Amino acid sequence: MLQPEYRAFKESCEGFTSRYVRPAVVEAEIQGHPPKELWAEFGKARLLGLMTPEEYGGCGRDELAVALLAEELSRASGGIAVSALVSAYMAGTHIVHHGTPDQCAEYAAPVAAGEKIAAIAVTEPGAGSDVAGISTRAVRTASGYRINGRKMFITNAGLADVLIVAAKTDPEAGHRGITNFLVEAGTRGLSVGSALPKMGWHSSDTREVILDDVEVPDSAVLGQEGRGFYQIMGAFQLERIVLAAMGLGHATESIRIATDYVANRSAFGELLINRQTVRHRLALMHTDLETARLLTYHAAEQLRDRDPGSARTVAMAKYYTANTASRIVDHAVQLLGGSGFVEESEVARHYRDMRILRIGGGADEIQLDIIAKQTLART
Repeated sequence: MLQPEYRAFKESCEGFTSRYVRPAVVEAEIQGHPPKELWAEFGKARLLGLMTPEEYGGCGRDELAVALLAEELSRASGGIAVSALVSAYMAGTHIVHHGTPDQCAEYAAPVAAGEKIAAIAVTEPGAGSDVAGISTRAVRTASGYRINGRKMFITNAGLADVLIVAAKTDPEAGHRGITNFLVEAGTRGLSVGSALPKMGWHSSDTREVILDDVEVPDSAVLGQEGRGFYQIMGAFQLERIVLAAMGLGHATESIRIATDYVANRSAFGELLINRQTVRHRLALMHTDLETARLLTYHAAEQLRDRDPGSARTVAMAKYYTANTASRIVDHAVQLLGGSGFVEESEVARHYRDMRILRIGGGADEIQLDIIAKQTLART
């Protein structure tokens, strides 16, 4: 399925996760964010700069490598995984792809090194998947722009050194009037709310972001004025691959946990794994996982190769894998019974963390709409 270099990279990600991420999970779940020292380890392992050019401390890998990293990190913790992945590959790649050399040196390089954390602030209380519906405004001033608005459900908001903020610079132009800005933490008028209690992703920081007359210079514009919507739509493709791959990680780990449990749990005089109904359920879980893995890897390869049909395949991977992984994790909880329902069980954490994958990056309904439109366009 994977070429040797990708298999080797996946194994290195598995080793990193076992050594550094798994031991940090309990602390991160309690604190509500990954331990600070973990960011440095990510940077040393060069796992935050896979899409960053070498001149800015990256290693010039590709979308499939990012998917493999997302898969392995999520086997340990969805919350820790998304914290790193948002900084490096949902926010950081905006800077890599659209930033000036000065912006890349100032932000992309330290993000890749784990020295700075990035967040992307697009979603609002009244605008989620409908990016064109944002109401945050950026008005021209003599020295730059004044930004006012509210953002909601922003991952890393309380940790970020820099936020990519989407705002309307020309409200009359619709989606063509959106611009992205680099806003540094500590900028006057920028504040964040309290950490939001969530069903899952307990080890990731999620907050409201408030922009109250935030003044930024012209140099804060990321890319070109009026191109923000297109930048966001382009970045959604990698984000959807990341979220699909996270589903693979949750499903893989849940199968492992369930298999270990039924292989050692006796009921009615025999091990559960000796019962045909249990073995068949595990067989279906493995079959579903491999199908989802093939589709996700294929979509990542298409995105890497700039295949013109990649948007359709990515949407398929995001929809199918998130739903399939949800079903697999649910089966794992069922196999563990009461042991899978208690809060401290690993599989319960995977169950909680899985659910958001059908919402973030464009909900199921958005993916189905993309698939339908792309498919009909071909007929």
